Amino acid sequence: MEATINPGVGRVPWNKDKLTGQKPPLKLREIWGIRIRLQLAGRARELALFNLAIDSKLRACDLTKLRVRDICLGSRVAPRATVTQQKTQRPVQFEITEPTRESAAAWIREAGLSSSDYLFPSRIHGSAHLSTRQYARLVHRWIRSIGLDDTAYGTHSMRRTKASLIYRRTKNLRAIQLLLGHAKLESTVRYLGIEVDDALEMAEQTEV
Repeated sequence: MEATINPGVGRVPWNKDKLTGQKPPLKLREIWGIRIRLQLAGRARELALFNLAIDSKLRACDLTKLRVRDICLGSRVAPRATVTQQKTQRPVQFEITEPTRESAAAWIREAGLSSSDYLFPSRIHGSAHLSTRQYARLVHRWIRSIGLDDTAYGTHSMRRTKASLIYRRTKNLRAIQLLLGHAKLESTVRYLGIEVDDALEMAEQTEV
C-alpha cells in the first residue's frame, strides 16, 4: 500500500519565530534617538537616508531610486518634491523639512554627486543604487541602535512614521491619503490601523 505524503509535514513555516503583521511606526523620541546617533557617528549618507525616509513616506523601492534631481532645484535641495510611485504609477508630493534638506545637501557635497546621479548609490559593484535589501538592513541596524527589537520593525515602519504622527495631531484622513498616494481612503485606514488604535485609545480613557 502506497504511503500518503503530506507536503506540509516537516516543512518549516516561513514566518516561524518572526513577528508578522503591521510594522509599527517610530515614536518621536525614537526618531530623535536614531538621528542623534547617526549625527554623532558622522554617518552623512545614513542620516540623509533616514531623514528622507521619514519626510518622504516613500516605499523602499521608490526611496532607494531617488536621483539628486528629484529633490533639488539647481544646486539647492528643494522644500518639496514630487515622485511617481513605481507600484501605482501615481505621482506623490512630499515636503522636505529643513533638517532633511541640510543632511541631504551635506551628503550630496560629501559624495560629490551630480544632478543625474542616484542620491544613494550602492557600494556593491554592479548595482547602480542602494537596494531595498540593503536599505532594510540599515533600518534594522537603526532600530537596534536605540535598544528596540528590530524584528518588530521594517522599512514600512519608516513609511508609516510621519503619516501616523500627522494623523494623531490632525485626525485628517484625507490629508494622509494624499501624502501616502493611496487611491482609496479605505487603504489609508487599513494601512495605518487607525480604527483599532482609536478604539483602544477611547477604551483606555473610559472608566467604568
